Amino acid sequence: MSEAGLTHIDPLGRARMVDVTPKDPTHRRAIARCKVFMKPETTAMVASNAVNKGDVLGASRIAGIQAAKRTAELIPLCHPLLVGSVYINFTLGDDYVEVESQVETFDRTGVEMEAMTACAVSALTIYDMCKSTDRSMIIGELALWEKVGGKSGTWKRPGGTLSEDFDL
Repeated sequence: MSEAGLTHIDPLGRARMVDVTPKDPTHRRAIARCKVFMKPETTAMVASNAVNKGDVLGASRIAGIQAAKRTAELIPLCHPLLVGSVYINFTLGDDYVEVESQVETFDRTGVEMEAMTACAVSALTIYDMCKSTDRSMIIGELALWEKVGGKSGTWKRPGGTLSEDFDL
């Protein structure tokens, strides 16, 4: 909340988009992560590219990139940004695939929502491609891990895991 009140509410109580035109464009980056928990057999199939629908991680990467570029169409009052780059990376555990998205721009507002949206859609794509093998999958732990740039500067998630932050 700003000193003037709620940032996305006008004086009459109506929703509004925050005016970022007075802000100077700066380099901005955000990193988000989430996990798709699955049976170890499913993770093994993903790792060996043996899922019958095709290249799970390749499709997931493309979906995440597309989602980052379309975030303003999905999230109300989110500013459309010229996304400079999107990286989607994966870490495979015994019973999960971790998705990490990194989004960068040179603009007047941050890319946290773009990074989170990219991560979520990438995870949903993994679910979609693997659901015929494992309908018990769970998508979880979606969180912002870092943001750089803008008036508030750099922020990094304290600690090493979400469970340290919230006793999960």
